[in-house]
Amino acid sequence: MTRKKDNAKTDWKAAMAEDPDFMKGLVREVLQQVLESEMEETLGAAKSQRTEGRSGYRSGYYTRSLVTRVGNIELRVPQDRQGQFRTEVFERYQRSEKALVGALTEMYVQGVSTRKVKAITEELCGHEFSASTISRLNKSLDGELEKFATRRLEEDYPYLILDARYEKVREDGVIRSRAVLVAIGVNWDGRRCVLAVALANRESTSSWKEFLVRIRDRGLRGVEFVASDDHPGLKRAIAEVVPEAAWQRCYVHFLRNALDHLPRKADDDCLTELRWIYDRRNLQEARQDLAAWLKKWGQRYPKLCQWVEDNIEETFAFYRLPQSHHKHLKSTNMLERLNEELKRRTLVVRIFPNAESCLRLVRALAVEIHENWVEATRYLNMGDLEEHKKEMMRKIDQAA
Repeated sequence: MTRKKDNAKTDWKAAMAEDPDFMKGLVREVLQQVLESEMEETLGAAKSQRTEGRSGYRSGYYTRSLVTRVGNIELRVPQDRQGQFRTEVFERYQRSEKALVGALTEMYVQGVSTRKVKAITEELCGHEFSASTISRLNKSLDGELEKFATRRLEEDYPYLILDARYEKVREDGVIRSRAVLVAIGVNWDGRRCVLAVALANRESTSSWKEFLVRIRDRGLRGVEFVASDDHPGLKRAIAEVVPEAAWQRCYVHFLRNALDHLPRKADDDCLTELRWIYDRRNLQEARQDLAAWLKKWGQRYPKLCQWVEDNIEETFAFYRLPQSHHKHLKSTNMLERLNEELKRRTLVVRIFPNAESCLRLVRALAVEIHENWVEATRYLNMGDLEEHKKEMMRKIDQAA
């Protein structure tokens, strides 16, 4: 089995070495299949298929190009006789591509780029951009992204996940790190939604509070549970803006913080066993395991054990949720997909020429991921939360 796997890798590398346009052809083939599938869904029938459910007929193709990170791709877009076929491939894909190209070309036009940036831009677009072209491109894109950023939130979001990452931005000739604040919500349909993305100078109480207040003013309501790291400014902002919600300190961040209280040559089993506590079925089991863990490691690592005993309860809030939701809400990993995509794209730019280009790219990516999440299968079964709350009420009534 291993030998076959290695041969497959070798074949890929050989194919790419022999044909520089190998990846471009692969992307073209995939996108062409997407277009054909969309047309079949629109007409209710495959090409030349005879069926009573057919709602129309094909009428050839027209050619349209799509700018991608592997170059300019020519696609054959199918048409139908009634003109009812519409595809979102170009609009959805190019929104984030425009933001990426905009950031790169701004760097080139403003004279702060390198030869590498110029080469990437020309590879992406096939030609250089003038300042006026970039201005028009970004102006239309900014209007579209602003609508998403200021849209009204029309439903309840019982779960709220908050996190931040940092990007380098050039301001007044100085390169600074700017915080990218991100908020994700889970609605009662069990779907993840990107609620907001914004830039801030740093993760202060005021910046997080302003961020959350803006979301609340747009209609955020019904928040019952918030997951985040334990940044002091963020904690205070959560307590002020959504005081009714239970707060979960991300256990992944907690375990990383625990390293500060361990000697360098510590026993790996110590933290491994601490992590196992978060796999227990309920709070009672977790506390029993914690007591056993403290007893086992207390004499060897007293500093760590004291810190854990003082702070670990902040990471146990997820045990008040249904067990099926534990693995998704005991950390901020729900944001991992978004952060990975942000990192992958922003690494191409490395240093943004200004805050506007940075915000443009991260918002464009947020819109793309939000739409994918909304159309995907449900992330959580929120019926479990309803049943869990009813069960808790029954226990309270019985106790009374």
